[in-house]
Amino acid sequence: MAIHVGDTAPDFTLKTQDDKEWKLSAQRGKNVVLMWYPLDWSPTCEKENCSISNDQTFSFPNAVVVGISRDSMWSHRAWAKERGIKHDLLADPMLDVTKKYDLQHPAVPFISHRATVIVDKQGKVAFVQVQEKTGEARDMAAVVAALKKLG
Repeated sequence: MAIHVGDTAPDFTLKTQDDKEWKLSAQRGKNVVLMWYPLDWSPTCEKENCSISNDQTFSFPNAVVVGISRDSMWSHRAWAKERGIKHDLLADPMLDVTKKYDLQHPAVPFISHRATVIVDKQGKVAFVQVQEKTGEARDMAAVVAALKKLG
C-alpha cells in the first residue's frame, strides 16, 4: 500500500540512536519530517543529514525531524557522534516501518528508498517525496516549502 497525501500516517515506534523509544503518535501537535535514507556512512545520506543538523534546514517552530534507515541504533549513535548529527536517527533494521509506508527499495530490497514524508499536526500525511534514483539527494526546497505551507 503506497502512502498518499491525506492518509492517516501509520503509527510506529522505533529506537533512537540513544536506545530510547520514539513513537510517531507522541508527536501530535507538531509537523513531523520523516526522512528515510538508505544507509549510515554513505556520501549522500551523510551530506543530507549533516546539512539538516548544521544548516538547520528544517528548523521551524512546531516541527521535528528524524532520519530513518535500516542501520542499528549503535551505527546511528557512532555516525551521529562522528558527524555531529543532532536530530534523532531511528533504527528500522527489519524495515517493518519502511514496509508500512511502502518505501522499501524495489531493486535493492534490503534498504529503503531515499524518501521524505511529512506528517502534519493532526497525524495526516501532508507531503510525500520519493527519489527514484537512490544516489540523488532529495529536493530540500520542496520539503521546506511544504513545511512553510503547514505553518
